[in-house]
Amino acid sequence: MIAYMCKYAPIEIIESFGGEVCLMEPSADNFTQADTLMHPNMCSYVKAILEDFHNREYEGLIFTTCCDSSKRLFDLLKLLYPEKFFYCVDLPRKVNDFTISMYKRQLLGMIAAYEEFSGKTFDPEAFKKICHDKANEGSKNAASVSCSSPGRHNSISADDSVKTAGCPGSLNIALAGSKPLPEIKKLIIDHNVNILLDLTCSGIDRSYFLQGSDLIASYAEMLLNQIPCLRMADASGRNRIMESYADRLHGIIYHTTKFCDIYSYEYASLKLMTSEHVPDGKKVPGNNGVSALPILKIETDATTQCSGQILTRLEAFLESLHTLYDIPTDDNSLSSGGKTVIGTDKRGKLMYVMGIDSGSTSTNAVIMNKDKKIIAHAVVRTGAKSGESARAVLAEVLQKAGLKQKDLDMIVSTGYGRVSIPFADKNVTEISCHGKGAHFLNPSVRTILDIGGQDSKAIHLNQKGDVIDFVMNDKCAAGTGRFLEMMARTLEISIDELGPASLQARENITISSMCSVFAESEVISLIAQNKETADIAHGIHMAIAGKALSLLRRVGLEPGFMMTGGVAKNPGLVKVLEHQLGAPLYIYEEPEIVGAIGAALCAFED
Repeated sequence: MIAYMCKYAPIEIIESFGGEVCLMEPSADNFTQADTLMHPNMCSYVKAILEDFHNREYEGLIFTTCCDSSKRLFDLLKLLYPEKFFYCVDLPRKVNDFTISMYKRQLLGMIAAYEEFSGKTFDPEAFKKICHDKANEGSKNAASVSCSSPGRHNSISADDSVKTAGCPGSLNIALAGSKPLPEIKKLIIDHNVNILLDLTCSGIDRSYFLQGSDLIASYAEMLLNQIPCLRMADASGRNRIMESYADRLHGIIYHTTKFCDIYSYEYASLKLMTSEHVPDGKKVPGNNGVSALPILKIETDATTQCSGQILTRLEAFLESLHTLYDIPTDDNSLSSGGKTVIGTDKRGKLMYVMGIDSGSTSTNAVIMNKDKKIIAHAVVRTGAKSGESARAVLAEVLQKAGLKQKDLDMIVSTGYGRVSIPFADKNVTEISCHGKGAHFLNPSVRTILDIGGQDSKAIHLNQKGDVIDFVMNDKCAAGTGRFLEMMARTLEISIDELGPASLQARENITISSMCSVFAESEVISLIAQNKETADIAHGIHMAIAGKALSLLRRVGLEPGFMMTGGVAKNPGLVKVLEHQLGAPLYIYEEPEIVGAIGAALCAFED
């Protein structure tokens, strides 16, 4: 098996020898090999390639000079595995007669190298047949795309001659940026969303009708005349393609890789294009007054550990698009254990519904009646297993409500553990649920700060309570409930005492680091300097407030502020935040259950 990474890689040549090829889509558990052999700040995708190559049986790998990181990997793998086949094709930045001729020489060089490696001889007729078979298949697939094939992307030619309108009544998404994790595409497909345009590194169908007697020259020309990647001089053509598709797209998902020094630059210009150069009512589908294409930027490090929060953000983005464009989701017939989900009384209304928010610190539940009145709620500490915590909170809230589980017509779960709750009929992301819960409790809320156990979220709502933007601090637990617990433990006080203590502060102390480990070292140093506990606690809250404020600014500081999550019970942090915002924060009497309230409200929408 010969692997490749770049869409400019001449894989059809290898196939014409009878060899197998595969696109590398690595997802590493760790970077043990890479951190030993490469710089720690090397592109994480390249590091994952090294780990994958070390752990699987590949015959070789085809490179292109797409970036410095891949060229360094090429040199390293040749040194580590001298018996395998590695070839790096020098990729030109421009496309003209000279560069096509140059690329042809590169391909001929690879043919000679693989003949020597494999002991086989290149067959031009087999090569031509492979290219034409792919081209015919690509044309057939492009012509037969229908609503029964959600999620598949269509063939796109270099001159943008192949365009589709997508499937009526479904979301159309553009993927852009660097190679996304396989989980990202799978989630989009599983949500019955059309990937109408794929501008990622490998997001192109390989359809080449070779012309003339010089097959390699024709092949080189067609390889180079694909939609340009950001290495190419004509990379601006990518934005032109996006603009031409804008009237059929509902949103853009832009993926970047940690430490990638190329694709993160494109996002800024793309966001500018979608916000300023998309005419209202012309370039965006639907008639909901949406004047710019929503865009979600996600960064991954090519490890399995990052998938949880990434998938939460993706699901929340897709949920917000369904709401924004008034396109129903395809999940109205869900059932659990043979139970009919939607139970009704004589007036055709739901009787009792339950929302359950399975977070990293607490698991919260709310039961509502058909009038959307909260009849019971419960909060329990999340243990080692989210499923057990969910069953515990279920038992407690049912007891408080005087009901049995069979009395519940629908259970909707949210939070990180939402997919691990076996008795839930449906799951919705916490982004959407906090938005619904906040709007239900106070319709004037526009900007929400949710500080949970392991992450923080800023959410922007419109007048109808729909989520129109959100951001998450998914890099680390800085400024979250876990961070506060660690700081309280270092100060040798309880987490409940931390907030009231800071209200007694007399000196402004600066905590410069938000890393939990480094911040703990700072606090220990301040204790050694005999600083007062109240002053240190105040400094901690000032640091968290500053981080939270920067998060809120990214979604827009529209008045009507609300704070949710267990940290909202901390009076010291609330006071500092209100001072920095210059506005009051609306805080519900039980801020931990806002997400569960939103989950319960979701049941009434089916």
